[in-house]
Amino acid sequence: MSDCTFSPSLCHIDLGAIRRNFGRMGEAHALMPVIKSDAYGHGLVPVARVLSDAGARRFAVGTVSEAMALRDAGLRQTIVPLLGALTDVDWQGAVMQGLTPVVGNFDQLERAAAHCHAGRTLRVAIKCETGMGRLGFSQKELPQVIDRLRSIQGIEPAMVISHFSCADMPEQEAYTQEQVRRFTAMSDALREVFPEIERSLCNTAGTIGRPEAHFEVCRPGISLYGGNPFTGTTWEDKGAKLGLEWAMSVSAPVIEVRQLAEGQSVSYGRLFTAQKPSVVAVVAIGYATAFNRALSTRTAMLVNGRRVPQVGRVCMGMIMADVTNIPQVRVGDTAWLVGGPADPGQTPVTPQDMADALGTISYEVLCLFGGMNPRVYG
Repeated sequence: MSDCTFSPSLCHIDLGAIRRNFGRMGEAHALMPVIKSDAYGHGLVPVARVLSDAGARRFAVGTVSEAMALRDAGLRQTIVPLLGALTDVDWQGAVMQGLTPVVGNFDQLERAAAHCHAGRTLRVAIKCETGMGRLGFSQKELPQVIDRLRSIQGIEPAMVISHFSCADMPEQEAYTQEQVRRFTAMSDALREVFPEIERSLCNTAGTIGRPEAHFEVCRPGISLYGGNPFTGTTWEDKGAKLGLEWAMSVSAPVIEVRQLAEGQSVSYGRLFTAQKPSVVAVVAIGYATAFNRALSTRTAMLVNGRRVPQVGRVCMGMIMADVTNIPQVRVGDTAWLVGGPADPGQTPVTPQDMADALGTISYEVLCLFGGMNPRVYG
């Protein structure tokens, strides 16, 4: 996002909710909270600091650059860049700042070896491919990996990790069990040679639903920010019973209130035409700041504590709401597109509601809103 503010919409981040969600996921010493992609849009350093205060001993980030930002902020925990070190500059930074980059192929392994310096240990996380089909050493490659690791002076395999493909899908139970089996076999082989290596397989879904696969370290992600990975499945209650709290709300001001006569339309394409005399509020947010154009006429918002429908085509910097049934809506009132204070009997729109309307996942909604709007913390 540029330094020039081009929208008055705001992301409100409840750091207390993130801390409480972290506490719901297990003992702090056994967790590596995932704060990649700017903490899913919630702000990398503020989230890391509140989790550090809550006892986090490790962080999983996306890139070495994110890890360096945490070091610059004074955070000394174990930090694992999940994409690994991608350039020589990344490798140099990983060594100098004591990071634990992921190594998942032989090229990365050789580059790690090339950056091991006398008197300094480079810790790495060995990535195993168990069924995601993206990154990591195969089971067939593992003996060669172990032999090479034993021969490199100054390298320490500190962690072995893999990633579930569909642990959030009850109908894929057999596939998930096979991933656990493969990971167990591969990590056992590594532990025979490196007995202190820590094992980490579980994402949020695994952390909540797979206690038998927790090993030493779990990596909760979406749950930190309030998301239940089992929403819409037969296991929904597994997450719901934890009482997870959404940490992000999104607001924007009402900038105009218009009276529409019967038959009058509003916005591009005439998606909304008043069937009776109506009142429409114009709200200063749009697709330029992550209010997806595909949400046109398919979502709602809170205005003065009441849930009202969004009407008309979403514009670049404006949306409209039908506030006919809410008395005395004025310019300067606040509309809450996600979350916000609700009157008794009214319900805020959640990131999951918005994701469902878009046919996507809450992760995307959070990342985009948080990445394209100024954030305020509470």
